[in-house]
Amino acid sequence: HIDPLAKRFLAHTSLALMATRRPDGEIDQTPRGDPPGFIRVLDRKTIALPDRPGNNRADAFENILRDPGVGLLFIIPGHPETLRLSGRARIVRDPDLLASMTVQGHEPDLAILIAIDRVLSHCPKAFVRAGLWAPENWPDRGDVPSAGTFLKAHGALPDPVEDLDAIVVRDGQTRLY
Repeated sequence: HIDPLAKRFLAHTSLALMATRRPDGEIDQTPRGDPPGFIRVLDRKTIALPDRPGNNRADAFENILRDPGVGLLFIIPGHPETLRLSGRARIVRDPDLLASMTVQGHEPDLAILIAIDRVLSHCPKAFVRAGLWAPENWPDRGDVPSAGTFLKAHGALPDPVEDLDAIVVRDGQTRLY
């Protein structure tokens, strides 16, 4: 359940990684992010996450409709510990809940409601080993493929990578909420 410590952690969380199970048994994982406090603690056994515009894929929703089991990892940038949660999700369109999740004038169309089975804190060793919060330890990203590079290769698109990267940047500027 969400005790006072977990509630304080979630109040500062700005990123959650949510895992769902596909029909073929494989796992999908998607990031969910918003300003700190975007996770709504409805009671000791229930939380809600807003659904924001993304890549226009509905994988997580399709998965939840088939198998409601989810796992989440909550992250606070710069903070080494994480919080883990597992439970059963459902997709809701509750007007009052959605209104409470308005950011920058944009209310989400849907929310993911999660009935909690398990909550636990997680040690920081992976973040420490990765140097995740230490910029001086970050690797050179010069050879990391851009979103446009992935789109071109995986979508077999004829557009130049530069044009696809520009579309991704523009989409992030105009469709964040």
